[in-house]
Amino acid sequence: MIATSLTGTQGILALAALAVAVLALIACTVLARMVHRLRGAQKLVLGEGEARDVIAHSASLHEAFEALQEYVGDVAARLDQRLDGVEVALTGAVSHHALVRYDAYNELSGQQSVSIALLDDRRSGIVLTCIHHRDQARVYAKQVRDGVGELELSPEETEAVRHALSGDSLVAGGTDQRAQDASVSVLAEDGQGRPGPADAAGT
Repeated sequence: MIATSLTGTQGILALAALAVAVLALIACTVLARMVHRLRGAQKLVLGEGEARDVIAHSASLHEAFEALQEYVGDVAARLDQRLDGVEVALTGAVSHHALVRYDAYNELSGQQSVSIALLDDRRSGIVLTCIHHRDQARVYAKQVRDGVGELELSPEETEAVRHALSGDSLVAGGTDQRAQDASVSVLAEDGQGRPGPADAAGT
């Protein structure tokens, strides 16, 4: 009866299924051994004799690279912020300067009187003027905004601003208008050497 059932259609199908299962089992066994050999060949000796799988090592390297990339991105963003702050700070720093020497009071003093312009990138800053006389020296300070003095600038001060913005740092020999202004300032003083009304208006 068993032989009859095996020769029947169902028996033949059962035998075929059994054969396929055996072949699949054999194939799985072969594949498992091949994978085992492959994974053994993928072992790397890293560090002090530590054995690691190549795939696991590649995965760890990828994770480390992503972490490094994120860190570099954060550092770059912080650097950009700091650079923006530095650029803003440098905009207000003195980046243009010039000095003009000349003789005041119609004296040949070796051009000891000077006008100094100190300006930033916004063309703003101050102009300092020192009028030298054999008996005294006067110092004037005027604020400059966008290349124009808040108070009227003398020709030498205007020349100092112009040369500062053009990149010339030292100019010898200004005009004689400062000498005339200085003479008016001296005449405006009272007998004790204190500045009078005309001198106060000039400062």
